[in-house]
Amino acid sequence: MDPTDDRVDSGGNLSKNSVQPVQLNRLSLGARAHVCAFFDNHDDEYRVLLPFIKEGLESGEKAVHTVDPQRRDEHLQRLASAGIDVPALRKSGQFDVRTWGDTHLRDGRFHQQKTLALFAEVVKNAQQQGFALVRFITHMEWALENVPGVDELLEYEANANAIWIQQDGPVNPVICTYDLTQFAGDIVVDVMRTHPMIIIGGILQVNPFFVPPDEFLRELRARNSARIKWRGRRLPR
Repeated sequence: MDPTDDRVDSGGNLSKNSVQPVQLNRLSLGARAHVCAFFDNHDDEYRVLLPFIKEGLESGEKAVHTVDPQRRDEHLQRLASAGIDVPALRKSGQFDVRTWGDTHLRDGRFHQQKTLALFAEVVKNAQQQGFALVRFITHMEWALENVPGVDELLEYEANANAIWIQQDGPVNPVICTYDLTQFAGDIVVDVMRTHPMIIIGGILQVNPFFVPPDEFLRELRARNSARIKWRGRRLPR
């Protein structure tokens, strides 16, 4: 695929306020800046994502990373090894690293509306600080934790995608990373269908399996309703 096919022209959102289109692997994210990224090892993850992270920081954009608390130190070390001055960036407010307990799993449970509101507040605060864009990276294994609400993962991803599509002006890119060694195949397929862009095999591409949020949510509700009805059926005597 020729990456120039997906560039945003002078009338597109990303060119507003002189903000340059965000690119990864030479492909412009445009207004479809909600990306699911599938990796089966950490080395591949950082090989793909570090250039994206560094580009944003060097452009003066804010970086917000939500990571597995058990991988927090490793994550910061990976950034430092790539020449990123983590302490200075954190002190200046340009880089913010959070764990699941600070974001998705506050109060020991997942509440999608509160989480979406939190990230909207992060964007608002970043704008007030003078940052034109925020580049988000989120480790999604929080959805495997044994806490209430995590079964809302797919609905959350679809709703988040709807919000990103409706944004005016420059779109803050979000990369949701999934460890393929931990998620079941059916979940991976549905996650894939809630993101307009996908990274798989280390390559970013327009996602041919993407389903618009409203359509996906209708399907998900119908599927859940059918499941409830099935569970309620009595076995014949």
